[in-house]
Amino acid sequence: MIAHIVLFKLKEPTPAGIAEVRDKLLSMEGKLPMLRHLEVGVDVIRSERSYDVALYTRFDSMPDLQAYQVHPYHAGEVVPLMKAVCSSIIAADYEM
Repeated sequence: MIAHIVLFKLKEPTPAGIAEVRDKLLSMEGKLPMLRHLEVGVDVIRSERSYDVALYTRFDSMPDLQAYQVHPYHAGEVVPLMKAVCSSIIAADYEM
């Protein structure tokens, strides 16, 4: 199993902006068949080093993670919004 973790720092971390990002990430549930687990969390510490939103997903295999990356919903709707509203996006992927 592959874990895929992404942290998002918004350009303008307003409550509405954070909710928009959270809701868009959660909207992937049920739309991507290779997605085995989806969690989205909003940072509660709000320190200078904090990122605003965290995404935690799991996939059965590396090919499934790669298919997720190019899936039309992810690549066409989710990624463009994240690139538009975020000042920084970091990710880590690892085998479980």
